[in-house]
Amino acid sequence: MGTQPIGISRWTLRRGDEVVVVAGDDRGRRGKIVKIDRNRGRVVVEGVNRVKRHQRPTQKNPQGGVVEKDLSIHVSNVRFWDATKSKASKIVRKRLDDGRSVRVSKASGETLED
Repeated sequence: MGTQPIGISRWTLRRGDEVVVVAGDDRGRRGKIVKIDRNRGRVVVEGVNRVKRHQRPTQKNPQGGVVEKDLSIHVSNVRFWDATKSKASKIVRKRLDDGRSVRVSKASGETLED
């Protein structure tokens, strides 16, 4: 018996989408999605949940020192940012007449490119 991924059953967010954080310490911050971990249900957003890590000198980084990096946050804490309405929005899937499935912003009704 194998383990089943605990991620979200249906993902509407994509890498490169601009999102706004709706919960947590970084509430209200906006940024682009850099990485998505579908198994854990988490996303890394540019400039959000930044932490400082002390790094010892290596051949790649001979100086060492303090490095800032972005950690992941749960996907439930972010919403898609609809630039036309300037507010957070949900994304729904709609099926077109030709059979294609597209993402649509609920706030503005605009189709998002996939």
